[in-house]
Amino acid sequence: MTPQPGGTRTGAFRTDPALARRVAIKRFLARLVLFAERVLPLFLPLAGIAAIFVSLAWLGVYRQLPDAARLVLVFALTAAFVASLLPFARLRWPAGEDADRLLEERNHLAHQPVAVQDDAPAFETPFARALWVEHQRRMAETIAALDAGLPRPDIARFDRYALRAVPALLLVTALAYSGSNGAGVIADAFRQQPAAGDAPGLRIDAWITPPAYTGQPPVFLSGRDGQGDGQAAAAKARVPQNAQATVRISGGSADEKVLFRRADDGTVVDIAMIDPAKAEGEAAPTATGTPPSTAANANANAARVHEWKLDTSGELLVGGRQWAIDVIPDKAPEIAFDGQPRRSANGALEIGFTARDDYGLAKAYAEIEPLQEKADAIPLYALPEYKLDLPRHNARDAKGLSSRNITEHPLSGRKVRITLVATDGAGQTGRSPPHEMVLPARAFVEPLAAAVAEERQVFALDIRDLRYAIALNEALTIRPEETIPNTTHYLLLQSAQARMKLARSTGELENTADYLWEIALGIDGGELSLAERKLRDAQQALADALERNAPDEEIKKLMDELRAAMQEFMSAMAERQPNAEGQQQQSAQNVLRQRDLENMMNQIENLARSGNRDAARQMLSELQRMMNNLQAGRPQRGGQQQENSQVRQQIDKLGEIMQEQQRLMDETFKLDQALKDRMQRGDPGDGEDGEFLEQMPPEGEDGQQPQQGQEGQQGSPTDRMTAEQLREALKNLRAQQDALGKKLDELQKGLGDLGVKPGEGFGQAEREMRGAGEALGKSQGERAVEGQGKALEALRQGARDMMNQMMQAMRGQQGQGEQQGQGQGNQTGRDPLGRPRATTGPDFGERVNVPDEIDVQRAREILEAIRKKLGDNAGPEFERRYLERLLDIQ
Repeated sequence: MTPQPGGTRTGAFRTDPALARRVAIKRFLARLVLFAERVLPLFLPLAGIAAIFVSLAWLGVYRQLPDAARLVLVFALTAAFVASLLPFARLRWPAGEDADRLLEERNHLAHQPVAVQDDAPAFETPFARALWVEHQRRMAETIAALDAGLPRPDIARFDRYALRAVPALLLVTALAYSGSNGAGVIADAFRQQPAAGDAPGLRIDAWITPPAYTGQPPVFLSGRDGQGDGQAAAAKARVPQNAQATVRISGGSADEKVLFRRADDGTVVDIAMIDPAKAEGEAAPTATGTPPSTAANANANAARVHEWKLDTSGELLVGGRQWAIDVIPDKAPEIAFDGQPRRSANGALEIGFTARDDYGLAKAYAEIEPLQEKADAIPLYALPEYKLDLPRHNARDAKGLSSRNITEHPLSGRKVRITLVATDGAGQTGRSPPHEMVLPARAFVEPLAAAVAEERQVFALDIRDLRYAIALNEALTIRPEETIPNTTHYLLLQSAQARMKLARSTGELENTADYLWEIALGIDGGELSLAERKLRDAQQALADALERNAPDEEIKKLMDELRAAMQEFMSAMAERQPNAEGQQQQSAQNVLRQRDLENMMNQIENLARSGNRDAARQMLSELQRMMNNLQAGRPQRGGQQQENSQVRQQIDKLGEIMQEQQRLMDETFKLDQALKDRMQRGDPGDGEDGEFLEQMPPEGEDGQQPQQGQEGQQGSPTDRMTAEQLREALKNLRAQQDALGKKLDELQKGLGDLGVKPGEGFGQAEREMRGAGEALGKSQGERAVEGQGKALEALRQGARDMMNQMMQAMRGQQGQGEQQGQGQGNQTGRDPLGRPRATTGPDFGERVNVPDEIDVQRAREILEAIRKKLGDNAGPEFERRYLERLLDIQ
């Protein structure tokens, strides 16, 4: 083989020009790859020298070196940079043979398919020429599919010791340092540095730090476009009122002033420099005997810090630069009553409130002041403290309900003025319109306990009335055998009287007043009152710990104490519950179970330990409100117990009537659907020898039919009934409907005897029942079902009216009065325990409530049972349609 002269292409390229173009493109790409592999290593020294030059400038090396050393260093780096450009002069475009060799090596080709295109056969014979042309064509097709790949400069071959990493690391370090105060710039390499006695360059750092309670980030003025020559910045810096402005000046001539031009009156304030020890954390005194020029230079190099509070908008002027600052005023908080304050079951004061602030509320409380006391009275105790529970820290909009038991304070039972006060982070306060009311007092069951509490209240409100309190104590013990049956109580009163006579200081009087209160609680409640106080103290201790973000160990300890106090209180209250049978049956809506309390306390502990202290405090406040509304069992007189028992009996009768009416309506609907199905099919339905009436099991005394499960085993009885038998079965239901009407009439008479006026709903229900009975007598099932449904709805309305009358009567017996009723009206949406609820009366199923976990599980079970029944397809057509309507699939 001999190469052709002049590199002339022969063979396949002559016969296939397209193949020749593809091969030419591949060779050109290979030359580009080769050129890149040759030129990239030449940039390595250039990039390294440039990185070193920039890094030295950012690190401030040029600024610190003398001029001679700086010039030598810059000249050396410049010479090295120029020298690294010389290899580019020897750079040549790769030859075609080099490109062919690259293609063959990168693609691992044998037989030199690229070079063979330039060769010629050694023997010129027709057969040899044809064979050689075919060989070139096949090799050319192989070349057209080749790939030159990406450049592989192999820089490691030129830098065996990896010195290229040094400039790269130096550049990254210098870039991070370039933002600091001691960093330099690239221009320092070509700038003459000032002499030892000259002032260094001026650097101004200015920023504004908003108050912490606003939660806003600092605003940096140095990065803004502060203009010189008296022109203000284009964009104002908007900051809250009372923000702290800071200006830090380094360098310069040490005589730069920081001026602030107020926008309200145009006055210019010269901001003084603060103590360097406060600014830097350490003193920087000037050495004695230092030359004046050196001392001035030292003062210029030291940073000067100026700080002040921004209370108004204005312009900041520093070293020829100017920034406009817009100060946003901080408004005072707003607070108001959410409804009227009310008394809870145990005498605690409940206050609903709404509050708001532009940056967040710091705290809120109720200010309680007496109205009927003497102007010159000397009270023994300070005014009661009532802290409002905010939903979370720094809440901008707050709405809550707080409950505090302050019946121990002597002002309880007296007329007071209540004003709500809210405070924000800046210390500003907002006050609500005052509200006057009688402060709730403890309702003592024992008259002797109430007398002891009144005796304490007399000298606690004015210590000058101590003699009158002693006289009251003596009056209580005139005939102890008749008024004080318990000898221990008599001895305690005698001891308290001796303490009052011997008291000589305010502290002794306070101890005596506390002693009298303990005596009153012991007479009235015994262990229950003491357990209630212990529970209240445990709740307050936990609330204080959550407020100050106590550690988890302390929270766990306080939670254990709260559980113990709760268990003691519930045990004491259970012992005080009356043993009468009627007292054992309570409305499920008003029952507070031990499991509910335990779940709430577990949730409080989990929220506190997980860091959600605000939610834990809110749930603890809810627990306190529930416990305050939990009415402890009190001994009742026999007449009251009998009356309550009769009321509960009437309520039970009403429930039975409603259940029977519901069952009767379902039975009527079932028979009516079966009758319609017979009529639509035109099938008289002879049944099984017409023996349906004999096959149906007898009704019980309550008129109830066999259960659905039993019917499912033997088949539905209506499937074996003729149309005439279905009509007869509808007529037989009239007797049950008339019996329900008689029971309802007896219920209304019983309620009238108890002083409860039957509502219009009961009268409407009785009329609907009478109409439904007449329709059943005529075998008109559809009309009867409609009347029964209206009767059931009227019964529910009558039940609501009856329960509302009973609740009003109970509130009147508890002595809450008209004001208490107003408070109840304003606190709608909560049950007597303070828990949220959907209705103010009993729930008869007509309202939509959010289901709990048990309700959801029961609903799922019912739906699964309906689907299973529908999937069996064993029942009649009307039953299938009824189940489909329940699932809402029609």
